[in-house]
Amino acid sequence: MEESKEYRIQYYVDYKGRSLVEDYIDRLSKKEQLKVFSYLEILKDNKGYLDEPYSKHIKGKIRELRVGFSKNHHRIFYFTFINKKIILLHSFLKKTKKIPSKEITKAINNYQDFLINYNKYE
Repeated sequence: MEESKEYRIQYYVDYKGRSLVEDYIDRLSKKEQLKVFSYLEILKDNKGYLDEPYSKHIKGKIRELRVGFSKNHHRIFYFTFINKKIILLHSFLKKTKKIPSKEITKAINNYQDFLINYNKYE
């Protein structure tokens, strides 16, 4: 089996089969979507790691991708996984200076669920 040389983006899928990050991105304007996708390409090119201000460590293996567009501050929590996968866990529009703890909790819960059920992503 040949191993991929490039990192790949994968969306976390919940128990109902939904990818809320993908749904979030789909609801953005076309310009905002283009900016998010360009940041995701840069993230892939940099093997899942970007320095501030583009990305920031949150907790454990979870990082946040920070996409600013006008007055909108989009955040996508992600982590890198084996076989060069970048898993997008949770996203939201940041409206306060500090990240609400409920958003971090959602990302941690999705991360833990992913680890338990990672075989469905193969």
